[in-house]
Amino acid sequence: MQFLMLCCMDESQWEDIPQPQRQTIMDEYGKFVEGLKKDGRYLAGAKLDQSSRAVTVRQRSGKPVITDGPFAETKEQLGGYHVVECKDREEAVSLALRFPTLGVGGTVEVRAIEPEFDYTSEMSK
Repeated sequence: MQFLMLCCMDESQWEDIPQPQRQTIMDEYGKFVEGLKKDGRYLAGAKLDQSSRAVTVRQRSGKPVITDGPFAETKEQLGGYHVVECKDREEAVSLALRFPTLGVGGTVEVRAIEPEFDYTSEMSK
């Protein structure tokens, strides 16, 4: 099974952490991801740009609405994601518990990816 790990953190809280500590956390993060790659469980992932530079696209009354900034005002912002291969949800959660940012206020949302989802058949319902 594939799982999406959504990594969130309050960006201002992250910036308040001294640079050497942030570097240590990111070094641990790199080692963690490298281990998943060696195990063949890491499929994809990326760090995202700051939410303040996001663009949100909506449609209202059939017209596009483009807004600078994140979709919702929240305490935590989406900072990155990882797609991993796990045997089940329990294994995915156990991986999420190892993310180095948890100890400094980060969160990881774990979601199973629906295999081979067919958008065309879903739209015809």
